[in-house]
Amino acid sequence: MAGFASADVPPPRRPLTAPGDALGLWYENVLGWPTVPGNPVRLVVGVRFDVLDVPAEAGKAALARLGRHGRGFPVALSGDRMRLLVAAGSAEELPGLLEWLDWGAPPDLDLTAVGAGGRMEAPRPVGPPRGGVGAGARARAGTDTARDARALRDAQDAWDAWARAGDGSQGAAVWLRPPGPEREAGASLPTLSAMGASGAGGNGAGPPDLVRLVNTVATQIHRVRLRRACAAAAVKTDGQPLAFS
Repeated sequence: MAGFASADVPPPRRPLTAPGDALGLWYENVLGWPTVPGNPVRLVVGVRFDVLDVPAEAGKAALARLGRHGRGFPVALSGDRMRLLVAAGSAEELPGLLEWLDWGAPPDLDLTAVGAGGRMEAPRPVGPPRGGVGAGARARAGTDTARDARALRDAQDAWDAWARAGDGSQGAAVWLRPPGPEREAGASLPTLSAMGASGAGGNGAGPPDLVRLVNTVATQIHRVRLRRACAAAAVKTDGQPLAFS
């Protein structure tokens, strides 16, 4: 993954180590995202968001190609796979959307969607949360009751524990673009209802356009596949005598 960086996709840093219960606590209390305890902690997909799972090389190229239209929504990296968070229900729309875009569903188009009933490894936070832990917890709770204050302190303590822990294991899921507070995170997710809007980072108020995102990702996956096929063909024929008729 050397050189994995652009103006739209910052280079990933190794995640910070934290106890599984603390990690789940942050997702539950700050973002309101349901989790499945364990090692690693997993996020329940299909409730707050769905996931587009794509090759990291193609995902990076797609986000760079989209420019401002591809900014604003959460993006995670796990090994050589990129996870793009999209609005809940988008996974059910993907087959029809690919068909409508004339991509169909070729078996070698390495693009899958995870929706209701799915799970995603919870990416580890690698820096200060967007909007702050306090802002996220208050956005979810909406009040300053004693219970909410305790949840806020617990979430802050969990985040501080990660900051003190140092580097974690290699290969764990990590945020390239972490989510903001609950309301901000939900409003930023790509959705079909954003068709025709300028998207996040533009002049409009809507989230990014799911149609544009899927079409761009599929195009970049196809280009990566063709580039690799051409490179493999060049290696195979390298050193072979030219044939003349």
